[in-house]
Amino acid sequence: MRRLAFVLLAATALANDCPQWGGHHSRNMVSPETGLPESFDLESGRNIRWTARLGAETYCTPVVASGRVLIGTNNESPRDPRLADDRGVLLCLDEKDGHLLWELALTKRGPTNYWDWPRSGHCSPATVEGDRVYTVTNRGEVVCLDLNGLANGNDGPFRDEKTLFGVAELAPTDADVLWITDLTREAGVRQHDAAHASILIDGPILYVNTSNGLNDKHSAVEKPDAPSLVALDKATGRIIAREEEGIGKGTFHCTWSSPSLGEAGGRRLVVFGGGDGVCYAFEALREAPAVAPAALKLVWKCDCDPDAIKGTITAADRNRREGSSTIKSMPVFVDGRVYVTYGGDLWWGKSRAWLKCLDASKSGDLTRTGVLWTYPLHEHALSTPAVKGGLVYVADTGRTLHCVDAATGEAVWTHDVGGEVWASPLVADGRIYLGTRKGRLWVLAEGRQKQVLAEIDLKSPIAATVTAANGTLYVATNTQLIAASKR
Repeated sequence: MRRLAFVLLAATALANDCPQWGGHHSRNMVSPETGLPESFDLESGRNIRWTARLGAETYCTPVVASGRVLIGTNNESPRDPRLADDRGVLLCLDEKDGHLLWELALTKRGPTNYWDWPRSGHCSPATVEGDRVYTVTNRGEVVCLDLNGLANGNDGPFRDEKTLFGVAELAPTDADVLWITDLTREAGVRQHDAAHASILIDGPILYVNTSNGLNDKHSAVEKPDAPSLVALDKATGRIIAREEEGIGKGTFHCTWSSPSLGEAGGRRLVVFGGGDGVCYAFEALREAPAVAPAALKLVWKCDCDPDAIKGTITAADRNRREGSSTIKSMPVFVDGRVYVTYGGDLWWGKSRAWLKCLDASKSGDLTRTGVLWTYPLHEHALSTPAVKGGLVYVADTGRTLHCVDAATGEAVWTHDVGGEVWASPLVADGRIYLGTRKGRLWVLAEGRQKQVLAEIDLKSPIAATVTAANGTLYVATNTQLIAASKR
């Protein structure tokens, strides 16, 4: 039965699904979609396929696969009276009309709010392959879920969903958990504020950042020897490898950057932005190590801000001019180069930030030898770059969208978007789509000549990146998911 379900899902999966954040291993925020709407209007319904109610805070980018749309939110607007308290919620919606198929709704993790911040919800985008969904819960657990939910039965090996969800009886709209790996218990991690990770799949292996971070007092990394990046066996969830570069010892706040994958210098590399402001490249595993967990093999590293004050938040917590740098966005791997943003933490330390371009074909310490160029941003950078046509598009919390020459690092144009940007720009169908925390969706023309095409007021903050799949734009605000299409 499971084999048949997998075949049917694979057969019906559309070519232009977007099954993971960024759409592909490189994490480049560029979509091949065409025929997308330039604008839409919620009030009149113009170019609106459907909308779906979310919670009150949504930080998760939607993904689309095999007729499903998956997005994380909080439980401010419960869909199930059994699950009415504050939870992290991953919704699985029907791509056709947005109705609920199933949900993963988990209680908050303690012992204090600094493990799992109230109302922050499920922050980690899902990654879908075939009939399986991989994500990190608000509780810091890596889970493998059945894309069909419990509607087709409770598949194993995990079968204790009642205890996990805290319910007396299961419902067809509950998630079906196939396996679960608790990073706190299995890897010694102490997540901070929230778990945020977009799982990278490479054949039989999952790569996951761990959200390891500070203690409640923000005075030190509570688990400095815990890994910031781990590799898991996709079939079982067993941890098979981990980084052992001491990233935890220098983490400024937390480890929220997710890994990317690419090739350079004849090598397959997993590239990871550390919470210590260092970009790392590890040799991609070909198979599970004979003895696990093994150490991931370092190929190169680059301290993006080598002259900064080093240490945790206490080194310069209130100094907005100095302090350590961290990496919150994902490194983007394009044509043997890695593009990465870095700088001060959004809430702590200096406000300055930059975009760096690295030569990924080199080895060893690239800090002084592998940097091709550095471009100054205005303020903190949470945004992952989009690289297309010799240009890099990236945004910052200084209310600015930047267009940068990918070869030279010179500014081509900038645009004031009127609000902080936590999302990443999406390039699709000749346009740039970008949401702001002021609740406005900007649409600009792709290319060297700045041209604003639309500014749409959605009246609710936007933290998620716009997703394009199968002719439709998916725009998540704090409170609703909008499916916009010209069809």
